[in-house]
Amino acid sequence: MVDRTGKPVGLLTLQGDYEKHRQAFAALGRRTFGVRRRAELELVSSLVIPGGESTTLTRLLDRAGLREPLLEFAASHPVMGTCAGLIMMARGTADEDESDFGVAPLGLLDCTVLRNGYGRQIDSFTAAVRLVDDPVDFPAVFIRAPRVVAVGPEVDVVARLGNEPVAVRQGHLLGLTFHPELTADLRLHQAFLRMVDEAGDHH
Repeated sequence: MVDRTGKPVGLLTLQGDYEKHRQAFAALGRRTFGVRRRAELELVSSLVIPGGESTTLTRLLDRAGLREPLLEFAASHPVMGTCAGLIMMARGTADEDESDFGVAPLGLLDCTVLRNGYGRQIDSFTAAVRLVDDPVDFPAVFIRAPRVVAVGPEVDVVARLGNEPVAVRQGHLLGLTFHPELTADLRLHQAFLRMVDEAGDHH
C-alpha cells in the first residue's frame, strides 16, 4: 500500500500500548510518528488513539492542550481508537456519572459506551468476532473492554461478538472495543490504512 499523503500514521503516545500499533503498521510497511503535542498533528496523515486508561487519557489530553486540536484534526483526518481510545472517541459513556471518574470523551463517534463493560482486568478474554466484510473471524483480545450500548444513525457496525457491536465506523472514524494490535492478524490495521489512503486521495 502506498501512502498517498506522504505523511506517517500518527500514534498518540501520551499513554497506552502504542508500541504494538507501531509494530503492526511497520509489518505492513507503513511509517508511524508519535504525537504528544499540537504541532505534531500537522506531521501525520491520521491518528491512532491506543488502549490505556480513559481517566488518565482524559487528564493527559487536557494537560497537553490537545482536546481542541484533536477535534479539528478528526474533522478531516482518519482516526482509529482501540479500547480506551474508543471511549475517548465516543459521544459519551453509559456510566452513572462521567464527572465522578474524570472521563471526558471527545464526542467524535456517535455512539455510547459502557466502561469496563466486559468486566475488569481479571475478566480479559480472546474471542472470535465476525467482520461484516470478511467471512473469516478476527481473533479479538478484550482487556477491561468497553461495551457499545448505543449507536447513532450515521454509524456502521463493522464487527460483532454475538449480536453486540464491537467495532464501529462513522465515515473516516473507526472505533474498536478490543485490541487488534495484540494479535498477529493485521486485517484491521490494513482496513484503517485503506481509510487513510482514501482520505489522502480526497485531500
